[in-house]
Amino acid sequence: MNDKLSNRINSLPTSATLAMAAKARELKEQGIDIIGLSLGEPDFNTPDYIKEAAIQAINDNYNSYTPVDGYRELKEAVCQKFKRDNNLDYQPNQVVVSTGAKQSIANVAQVLLNPGDEVLLPAPYWVSYSAIAMLCEANFKEIPSTIENDFKITPEQLEAAITPKTKMVFFNSPNNPSGSIYSEEEYKALAKVLEKHPDIFILSDEIYEHISYGTKMFSFASIPSMYNRTITVNGLAKAFAMTGWRIGYIGAPEWIAKACTKMQGQITSGTNCIAQRAAITALTESPEHITFMVDEFKSRRGLILDLLNDIEGFKTNIPEGAFYVFPNVSYYFGKTLKGKLINNATDFSLFLLEEAHVATVTGEAFGNKDCIRISYAASKDQIIEALKRIKAAVN
Repeated sequence: MNDKLSNRINSLPTSATLAMAAKARELKEQGIDIIGLSLGEPDFNTPDYIKEAAIQAINDNYNSYTPVDGYRELKEAVCQKFKRDNNLDYQPNQVVVSTGAKQSIANVAQVLLNPGDEVLLPAPYWVSYSAIAMLCEANFKEIPSTIENDFKITPEQLEAAITPKTKMVFFNSPNNPSGSIYSEEEYKALAKVLEKHPDIFILSDEIYEHISYGTKMFSFASIPSMYNRTITVNGLAKAFAMTGWRIGYIGAPEWIAKACTKMQGQITSGTNCIAQRAAITALTESPEHITFMVDEFKSRRGLILDLLNDIEGFKTNIPEGAFYVFPNVSYYFGKTLKGKLINNATDFSLFLLEEAHVATVTGEAFGNKDCIRISYAASKDQIIEALKRIKAAVN
């Protein structure tokens, strides 16, 4: 019946991360012991002080429709957070709260992109960026990078990619899937290129900002020449272990924020009232409350890198943030493993699921055909067992 569906939905790819998670669930339902290292979801519980704020909100009878762009108190907390953590000056009328950072990004794309516009995606990039551009009938162009340069693009690459149709560029630091973090100097060098192209807007996705291991995250909008052209996207899912609470937000020029509010008003309206009240507490309290999670992720990073480096054919770098490793596995392309020919990263990822019973995600979904993404948002015992299985399968 696909011929009855719109061209829009038929041309839209399924999220590779969600597809792999669904396939892993199917195997689990068959009684197979699958270790899931595919989803980007912290395995911690939401901190108690945030849960208590939600319970208080319920007891205080917060149960009505919320303002489309978010409670005033939450928007003020977002502004305070931007100033405290990112040295960014935003006012509440420049902030829009949405049902997750994904909706925030979609809102921005919908209000800025026209059919035929071009979006530049430094690769690797989060899987939904390209799909969101497609929904706007825009075109996306990948700017490739390699593991040798820590998956970062150069100013020269950015300049070469820009065309008269370029309308937006998406930056994501710390990066999903690579964990790479652009330094202040690297971002300023890229900004020098964009200064020559004043009609290009920048979306800076900073959802992993608190999950870094020594390299300080730098906000693109804090570059003075970029402030009025940058939309800063953030949320609570990753750093606060609040994926299911669905709270994202933007800081943007007021005219863009108003347009996003208008768009959201016709799609979902205001975000969940209880989650918003809890978010006020999460953002107002010091980020030191969540450092225990970051410390644990850092320890797991060391563990998984040690284990991967003990397996022939996995080429790794040291990710500076997030909770992913993105090893190059092209060593296996053209080889036959347990009777299965491995042509690409997708084949290899499926091989690991079917033979090692470990769920990962192909790098092809992120714009890199040589790598796979492995999440270490899992217990150390699961990581050890998963890598043991992978080693046995490829040997």
